[in-house]
Amino acid sequence: MAEQSKAPAGPDLARGVTLGDFENDMLVGHVGDDEILLVRRDGQIFAIDAHCSHYNGPLADGLVVGDSVRCPWHHACFDLRSGEAIRAPALSPLSVWKVERDGDRVVVRTKQEPRQASRKLPADAPKRIVIVGGGAAGFAAAEMLRREGFDGAITMLSSDTASPVDRPNLSKDYLAGSAPEDWVPLRPDDFYPKARIELQLKTEVTAIDSKASRVLLGDGKAVPYDRLLLATGAEPVRLPIPGADQPHVYTLRTLADSRAIIAAAKTARRVIVIGASFIGLEAAAALRTRGLEVHVVAPEARPMERILGPDMGDFVRAIHEEHGVIFHLGDTVTAIDGHRASLKSGGTLEAELVVVGVGVRPRLTLAEQAGLALDRGVAVNAHLETSVPGIYAAGDIARWPDRHSGESIRVEHWVVAERQGQTAARNMLGRKDVFDAVPFFWSQHYDVPINYVGHAEAWDEIAVDGDIKGRDCLLRYKKKGRVLAVASIYRDLDNLRAELAMEQGQTV
Repeated sequence: MAEQSKAPAGPDLARGVTLGDFENDMLVGHVGDDEILLVRRDGQIFAIDAHCSHYNGPLADGLVVGDSVRCPWHHACFDLRSGEAIRAPALSPLSVWKVERDGDRVVVRTKQEPRQASRKLPADAPKRIVIVGGGAAGFAAAEMLRREGFDGAITMLSSDTASPVDRPNLSKDYLAGSAPEDWVPLRPDDFYPKARIELQLKTEVTAIDSKASRVLLGDGKAVPYDRLLLATGAEPVRLPIPGADQPHVYTLRTLADSRAIIAAAKTARRVIVIGASFIGLEAAAALRTRGLEVHVVAPEARPMERILGPDMGDFVRAIHEEHGVIFHLGDTVTAIDGHRASLKSGGTLEAELVVVGVGVRPRLTLAEQAGLALDRGVAVNAHLETSVPGIYAAGDIARWPDRHSGESIRVEHWVVAERQGQTAARNMLGRKDVFDAVPFFWSQHYDVPINYVGHAEAWDEIAVDGDIKGRDCLLRYKKKGRVLAVASIYRDLDNLRAELAMEQGQTV
């Protein structure tokens, strides 16, 4: 018997609702099978699709800021008037619906026609833009260039074998087998020719000739540019130990990596995950979901303590142990001989599959050879422009002046990379937008999401509101009394409010 589809939520908006039906200025209803969010703002009523176009988060549980609404799950932001996805990680717009007044009733029946924003480019706008990198920042930049009305040539040069993908999925749902592969590409392959984006895969960029404004490729060809975006990303750190180059030892960065681990997991009984990083533990959770026996080996006393602190570290460990993960903390793998891994403590572990998640390092070779200023990354100004005019950098390689922490920081987070790509795109077209987004990331461990806003490389106090073990908490990471970052579990609205307060320079 076929499973019945879930009935849409709320009242039938085609029949109308009254203003008295609103609660907290938001109301979810439906027209047919479409769920719609009504937002009351300064005497106006807006109607927009009720779910985020990123991972389908419920916008009614989010935050209205001005004429926009923010998703509670991963902090995407949508314009209430146009439906445009104005902040990553969402890239696709939402439908906007016509709102009619019938006496004291608010009625919604039909969608509005999509409106193309009229964006006039300056007379000296570039004609040719080259993007080196096919990850989050590179794709977001290319997509935003077209959204901003850029009509010139866009060339994306990617060393990857696959078109840009939703990388967080590679260590989460896709690796666990709960998301099909057709969810992984950021856009289908036919998007690129339709958008007139020349995507060159399996392409090696060997040098940047900034004087001649061109990039040189491994096949000897040269690609000219008027503006250049470096979005080369990061590469996994590989273990300098005997046996780390064996075919059953994997890192996890690309779609090909995730596919290979999935294929190996079909015949493996046990896996060793080296490293208790976010990637390592997300991979551990995914492979436990697939039924493998999972051992995590890491040198620290608690997983993720450096980022989240001791109490959250203990909590994360407990979650994984509840699901059967076996930890070997305070230890390291010194050699891998076939299926046997030797530990520094003197023991050994047998496993058919090894996944290494001990961090990444930014790909800086091109920038260094081109003479760009480096500072533990590529140094950029507030507009994401490097020391060489006309060359911008975004994503894992970029170190930018962060007004929230008051320091120059480099952050290896997916959402940060996308938002930087979007800002860089606008600035390559002549804008002077300051990149001032508050860093944000999320991590998923089985059914427990952890959201984190801000950036705290060090703190002297962690203030806990709620109950960590009860999976209902918000933690404030402070230094000299000032909140630098906030982490939360199932406090999505509070997390959004903390992000907004940081943006506005208010006390969190």
